[in-house]
Amino acid sequence: MSRTFTDVWKEASELSEADRAALAGLLIESLEGEPDPDVEAAWATEIEKRVAELDAATVKSIPWEEVRQRLLDRLHER
Repeated sequence: MSRTFTDVWKEASELSEADRAALAGLLIESLEGEPDPDVEAAWATEIEKRVAELDAATVKSIPWEEVRQRLLDRLHER
C-alpha cells in the first residue's frame, strides 16, 4: 500500500521541531542539483576577502541587533 502526501505530512507534523527542521533541510537538498564548482569557488574567494577586510579593520561591522531592527523597520514601511 503506498502512502499519500497527506499520510506523510501527518506523520512528519508529529516530529519534534528539530526533526522537522532537519527533514525540511533534507527535502530542500533533494531538490537541488549538484553544486556548481565555479559558484563554490567564487563563494570561498568572497568569504576569504570579507574575512581579510574584517581582520584588517578596513570595513565596519554592524551589530546584528541594528541590522535586525533596520530590516523590521523596512518591512513595516511596506
